[in-house]
Amino acid sequence: MNNIAVPVQPPSVAKIEQVAEQLGRFLIRTPTVPWPVPTTAGGPDMQLFVKLELLQKTGTFKARGAINVISQAMATQSSGEFKGVTAFSAGNHAIATAFAANRLGTSAKVVMPKNAYAIRRQLCKAYGAELVFGDTIGDLLDTVKQIQDVEGRFLVHPFEGVHTIEGTATVGLELCADVPALDAVIVPVGGGGLIAGVAAAVKQMQPECRVIGVEPEGANGMQQSLAQGSPLAKVQINTVADSLGAPMHAPLSYGLVERYVDEVITVSDSQIREGMRRMLTDMKLAVEPACAASIAALFGPLATSLGGQRVALIACGSNIDPSTYCRLIDSSGADV
Repeated sequence: MNNIAVPVQPPSVAKIEQVAEQLGRFLIRTPTVPWPVPTTAGGPDMQLFVKLELLQKTGTFKARGAINVISQAMATQSSGEFKGVTAFSAGNHAIATAFAANRLGTSAKVVMPKNAYAIRRQLCKAYGAELVFGDTIGDLLDTVKQIQDVEGRFLVHPFEGVHTIEGTATVGLELCADVPALDAVIVPVGGGGLIAGVAAAVKQMQPECRVIGVEPEGANGMQQSLAQGSPLAKVQINTVADSLGAPMHAPLSYGLVERYVDEVITVSDSQIREGMRRMLTDMKLAVEPACAASIAALFGPLATSLGGQRVALIACGSNIDPSTYCRLIDSSGADV
């Protein structure tokens, strides 16, 4: 997958280590644990590990990029010049931006869809953010642009940018330190910021490890971008995994995926629901659909290809209310 016209340079391991040290003032180092019960995926000799990023502050990996982006932006301006931040998001990035702004002593105005989970809206408010709502992704993009123009706020992009990638790369840094000699790591893909950072770190620290991305069938924009050789400007979204429903892709994250990711596969909404149930029964974790994508891939399209290998899953995060969770894991529920 190395057809990108302009070479895209990853952050060095030394830079990722530096960022990890800085993030340690605000965030936790999430654990990597063995899958706790025997698994039929990959055969009895598979060794399966899970990076529990859902235990991160704010409930997802997103805080890593948001802290790094905002702190770097604030460092370039005096406190009197910096006008605060803004972001657009289905929820998790908005929460992370609100948290990061709160911890770094600035203000946040975040733009979310009207149908965002109530728990996500509540968390944004708890961190002191002002919320603005829109009906469509077009509304969100137009509104955040207006906020930038009128109020001078700095945009914290949900997945694109050097400092975002540096932040997400710390997930891969920690994983490689926790589990040596991995054969494969499976990473959920939305906009591509997480897998771009993880892949950049893993391919420098464990070059023989395969990096596999997983998207919902109803939001496979990265797979389509790779097929056409450039990032899609617009992605059609129809999946229960709203956190993986990026409306577009962008050059830096796309370029790193194209350079370092070995394969991007898809899973159905029904496989994602089954992954949620498996996370509950095997790991006692109630997760949102995006978080279950990795295990859905392992027990779905990857079930026969990773036999006897050392495999890690990224459990990317979870912010979901009980009623929505119960509806989604109900085996009789229809895919939406």
